[in-house]
Amino acid sequence: MKKILGMGNALLDILVALPGDSVLTELGLAKGSMQLVDLAFSERVLKTVENLDFSLVSGGSASNTIHGLAKLGVETAFIGKVSEDEFGDIFRKDMQNSGIRPLLFKDEPQTGRAIALISPDSERTFATYLGSAVKLAADELTVDLFKGYDLFHVEGYLVQDHNLIERSLVLAKEAGLTTSLDLASFNVVVENLGFLQSIVSRYVDIVFANEEEARSFTGLSAEESALKIAEMCKIAVVKTGPRGSLVASDGKLTEIPPVDAKRVDTTGAGDLYASGFLYGFVNGLPLEKSAVAGTILAACVIEKIGAKIPDECWPAMIEKIRAL
Repeated sequence: MKKILGMGNALLDILVALPGDSVLTELGLAKGSMQLVDLAFSERVLKTVENLDFSLVSGGSASNTIHGLAKLGVETAFIGKVSEDEFGDIFRKDMQNSGIRPLLFKDEPQTGRAIALISPDSERTFATYLGSAVKLAADELTVDLFKGYDLFHVEGYLVQDHNLIERSLVLAKEAGLTTSLDLASFNVVVENLGFLQSIVSRYVDIVFANEEEARSFTGLSAEESALKIAEMCKIAVVKTGPRGSLVASDGKLTEIPPVDAKRVDTTGAGDLYASGFLYGFVNGLPLEKSAVAGTILAACVIEKIGAKIPDECWPAMIEKIRAL
């Protein structure tokens, strides 16, 4: 059985069901926005919603992808940084309960958290405090962390530290791993374009991007972007939302149709697509079928609130994917 290692921002997802939007007005948060906040504001939000129903689960882009892979039966581990606090303990225990080996460093001041305020119409407003998640440092990584795994998946949100993300990819290659990178968001690409193009060309085997990220990376259409990125690495996956996705490799472009789904909350769709694709890839499926596996998981998660597929839905997902 192949083993997959992930690395990303270790953020605890705090999902809060709002009775109405007055809380957003009180906090001065624009409905549907995603804002980075400081510790004081994060604690103010938590104090404001402390009497409402909420749930706590491990989160972050790469963490979500690794979680999906673990649910599919892949042996997984995750590198990140938390603090020695209650949220850090919850993050670690949630990973362990999902069958993920937590390779978590520790630092101050507090564990990062993404507070998702969910309005009655399912619109989500995020107040994200990064905390200790962004203090993971390049010199903390050693090649021994990567040994024994077959594939390394890293999120582009770590690109705020160029040394960290480049060292992780260098060590992964030194240990003989296949590498995959999720470009994360178009603004990450725009602000770090030269660096990202450099590491993709030198160290990355598989690139995941949505249409906007791909356009920011190449300046081309989705189809042209997929082929261009695949010239720089080995495999390029461009997700085109309701139109499906594109997979390019060796000069060949394949269009993958979407799966019918009721769009409730698209959070986590790209992360779970990567879970399905990488599951297919490490198990030797053709790229087209790997992309179909990703599409199946993405379609499932957008029908739910939250960035993870509920436990009761996994048996059906596993059956569909194994049928491929």
